[in-house]
Amino acid sequence: MATHTQRIGWIGMGRMGFPMAERLLKAGYDVSIWNRTRAKAEPLADKGGKIVNRPADLAGVDVVFSIVSTGKDLEQVYFGENGVAAGQGKIPPVFVDCSTIAVEESAAIRERLKARGSDFVAAPVSGNAKVIKAGKLSAVASGTEVAFRKAQPMIEVIAPSGVSYVGQGELARICKIAHNVMLGVVIENLIEITLLANKMGIPRHAFLAFMNNSVMGSMFTRYKSPALVNLDWTTTFTPELLRKDIDLGLELAREHDVPMPVTAATREVLQSHFGAAQFKSDPAKYLGMDFAALMETMATAAGMKLESEHKNVPSGLES
Repeated sequence: MATHTQRIGWIGMGRMGFPMAERLLKAGYDVSIWNRTRAKAEPLADKGGKIVNRPADLAGVDVVFSIVSTGKDLEQVYFGENGVAAGQGKIPPVFVDCSTIAVEESAAIRERLKARGSDFVAAPVSGNAKVIKAGKLSAVASGTEVAFRKAQPMIEVIAPSGVSYVGQGELARICKIAHNVMLGVVIENLIEITLLANKMGIPRHAFLAFMNNSVMGSMFTRYKSPALVNLDWTTTFTPELLRKDIDLGLELAREHDVPMPVTAATREVLQSHFGAAQFKSDPAKYLGMDFAALMETMATAAGMKLESEHKNVPSGLES
């Protein structure tokens, strides 16, 4: 039973969206859910979620959240046929988007919502599904402070590790793009040094345990360690999405004359992974695996054939 008066709409039931909406339901919020593939949302009906047939069916909620793959996807669910803001009637007063999209796409959506009398809060998040379930997701937000404060209690349920309000407009988008650029650079360098140590005789689990206990360790290096040790490429974030975000960062850098040579080099190494995938029996399936599978491409370049170490490696997300 809902224990909060605010009615929430939720769009997007992907790897991130499902557990995020689930946290709001567990916190006692009234949540109505739309997803392009209805079956992915239906398990939340057993937990109190109300599954709707169209985004337009969310027009009467107090706050609508969204998390989708691209800016075009977001535009479609907001303003496309049967979009939540496509009609001429009432639409939610506050929209909160947790996706990672381009700054100009976000700004255009903000203007269209403003013309309809609604506020737009950009609130991208940092983490993956396991991080969400461990209660360690964080977020960054921008938009009018009034709108942010309205949505803040709900965002904090989703991202209990902290929500940073950084100001007006699209500033949160810039923060998230910068964040994901660093994600790409860090995973590539972590793979490089792990392969170096491994090729010289150090088991990957031992090397990564040292790194994770050192000043260089982080939540990210810890929760990616099991994958790098046991070659588990269960998808948390795809190479395609990472490439998109690195490209967004490089585009901003060019626009503002900021040199990013390390990021540019990372982009080229990541591109080699797409080329290597063409030699797999099912390239599309392989590229749908986790971005950490880049380790296989880099191992081949190093003349190494990797095998799982079959070690129970802590991720740092254990309760």
